[in-house]
Amino acid sequence: MLFFAVCAVSGGCASRHPFSVDIRNPWLGPMRVAVAPALNYSGSADFDPFAVADLMASELAAVQGFEVLPVSRTLAVLSRQGTAFVESPAHAQEVREALGADAILVFAITEYNPYEPPVVGITAQLYGGKPGAQVAGIDPVRIARSAAPVSRGVARTANVPLAQVASVRNAAHDPVIREVQDYARARDGGESPYGWRKYVVSQQSYLRFCCHAAIKELVQCGVVGNLPETPEQTG
Repeated sequence: MLFFAVCAVSGGCASRHPFSVDIRNPWLGPMRVAVAPALNYSGSADFDPFAVADLMASELAAVQGFEVLPVSRTLAVLSRQGTAFVESPAHAQEVREALGADAILVFAITEYNPYEPPVVGITAQLYGGKPGAQVAGIDPVRIARSAAPVSRGVARTANVPLAQVASVRNAAHDPVIREVQDYARARDGGESPYGWRKYVVSQQSYLRFCCHAAIKELVQCGVVGNLPETPEQTG
């Protein structure tokens, strides 16, 4: 049963990402994170959900304090269970426990247009055993249509995400282009003949950028529930 969405690193490890950025959240981490294969809610067959999971995992490795497990380990657990994808919030927790991870990132591609200007929508959820208030499960259609992450302060429920985010990035929009330019400057945009435009002319590069942007939102802004405003308030 399809349900929601969130992200992961191929060859995963605790080593520092070559373009590591400080997008830490005091409520998430340090933690050992697994990544599930991408769910496809986009209606497009133009991308490989397993390759996208590797991109997501690679970008998740840029989060300081996260140790990211190889996507292949998640696939191995799913294969033993006779499936290729995470099928429910309870299943996400089951896979996480089988992997010995603190959390698992489950995500979906909700919109996908690979032609310039590219468009990618990502909905993501982080499931785990970390303490903290959490929110009720999500209707994937509702969250995909939402212009902002689901609101805070929803009642606690079992098998619910530690954090969640939903966004669509259309490269025809100036704010998205500015995000792409910032991303390219922090990485290798100047080394490509295309410069920062590498990340809009290459399908894989734009997907990588969108994975990074979703992770950044998830970690910086996506914590949900009745969490204190600052760590000091926890006592």
